[in-house]
Amino acid sequence: MASNLLQSNDNRLEIAARNDIYQPQLSSLRKLESMSVRLLKQFGKISRNIRPAFKEHCTRIITISNSANYVHNTTLFLSSNRLLSTTNINLNDAPTIDHVTYEKVCSETLNELCDYFEELTENATNISGSDVSYGDGVLTVRLGNDFGTYVINRQTPNKQIWLSSPTSGPKRYDFVETQSGNSGKWIYKHTGESMHDLLQQEIQNIFKDQKINFLALRYSN
Repeated sequence: MASNLLQSNDNRLEIAARNDIYQPQLSSLRKLESMSVRLLKQFGKISRNIRPAFKEHCTRIITISNSANYVHNTTLFLSSNRLLSTTNINLNDAPTIDHVTYEKVCSETLNELCDYFEELTENATNISGSDVSYGDGVLTVRLGNDFGTYVINRQTPNKQIWLSSPTSGPKRYDFVETQSGNSGKWIYKHTGESMHDLLQQEIQNIFKDQKINFLALRYSN
């Protein structure tokens, strides 16, 4: 029953994302997004047998909401319980790092981003209703109704980090090591832009009363 309910909601959200989203639909998506953020905080209380579908569903709602808000005529589709965009993806781009390195780098990246976002929201004077939560590989940064929600999550099968932005939509980042192999950064291969560069550009326009420096974090350059 829970599975059927999740699938039914997915279908309605997918249809909404395929068509022009007018203000009433956007408002409904934002309400669903807010509900999903609240539900993710209760993740530990959810029955274990539906946790995977529950987490994926809540994250998907937030990402679709961000995508619909960013570009109304983007076609989104759901495949294998993952959100994909119609952006051309080179499926032959195999990850170049081993599993152990990926797990280490990904965990350090998400933990440090979580700490930094918590610091920013605690010191913010121009944002109400902000919240940062991190669990089970999903970092959710709620920046109030004016600025929306960022979701940054681990994608272990692809050895990627996926980011959903209310400003620029969804992107998938691969870790590209330096030639020395001692460091590296998360790169969106379609543009060559790093995840930290994107956050630097977007977040500094939100926390205008603070000095933002995502480029000082690990794996940013």
